[in-house]
Amino acid sequence: MDGFYDVIIVGGSYSGFAAAMALGRALKDVLVIDSGLPCNRQTPYSHNFITQDGNTPAAIAALAREQVRKYDTVNFLRDLVLEAEKSENGFVLRTASGSSFFGSRLIFATGIRDLLPAVEGLSECWGISVLHCPYCHGYEVKNEKTGIIGNGEQGFELARLISNWTADLTLFTNGPSTLTAAQESALTLNHIQIIENEVDYLEHSGGMVQYISFKDRSQEPVKAIYIRSAFEQHCKIPEMMGCELTEDGYLKIDGWQETSVADIYAAGDNVSRMRTVANAVAMGTAAGMNISRKMIIEKF
Repeated sequence: MDGFYDVIIVGGSYSGFAAAMALGRALKDVLVIDSGLPCNRQTPYSHNFITQDGNTPAAIAALAREQVRKYDTVNFLRDLVLEAEKSENGFVLRTASGSSFFGSRLIFATGIRDLLPAVEGLSECWGISVLHCPYCHGYEVKNEKTGIIGNGEQGFELARLISNWTADLTLFTNGPSTLTAAQESALTLNHIQIIENEVDYLEHSGGMVQYISFKDRSQEPVKAIYIRSAFEQHCKIPEMMGCELTEDGYLKIDGWQETSVADIYAAGDNVSRMRTVANAVAMGTAAGMNISRKMIIEKF
């Protein structure tokens, strides 16, 4: 065994760092294991996080790591956790480097993996000009010519939301529309165009989308696109250990951030559709505080 810890945190982005700080301040021995590939690594700027608005995700994470390093009971490891199993009084984790660690509690702050549509150019624009959240990025593209790639109820709801940020809005259904007559009427009434052409690729420059190109060789200029992509859990280990998922695919937690498996906690994008840095930090802090409180009371 390469180390014994009160808590092991799998995932070292905002939620993981916040949990580590709360635990470090509670004098707990902590190991943060992170593979160094955050899901927002391509996003140029982070917004809607007070005191950090407009900073890069990398800069926010670097400052977080620097501040957490001040707590001498918190340790960091750049590695990938491959498996975990329950053992007496805790858990054993094994990593890609061949190391193994024991933790009496676990926190998974591992986020989600976006399953993007198979549209050429979309992944290169993801987080830059192809967006998921108007509260994170909508202000920067307000009043611009904006597209939504979506259909049916989901496409309608997203169009209705995005109409707050721009009046120059088009819904691209990427094939025959599955909107109801009432939904089409509501969109038309609000001057939102519906285009049913099948999308071929996105023409862009350095991740900044310029045109949506269709398979019939027509094009539509746009400055920004919103999509609601499908996703999966970035880390499958919690499910393999018996942690339940919600019907939407998030890890199910209680009011203390604890999963359905005792002493396994989760925080951040893997448990919540509110996908913001501020929310990830808040949830990580709550998980760290809740675990430390439980450990303190149990020991008393």
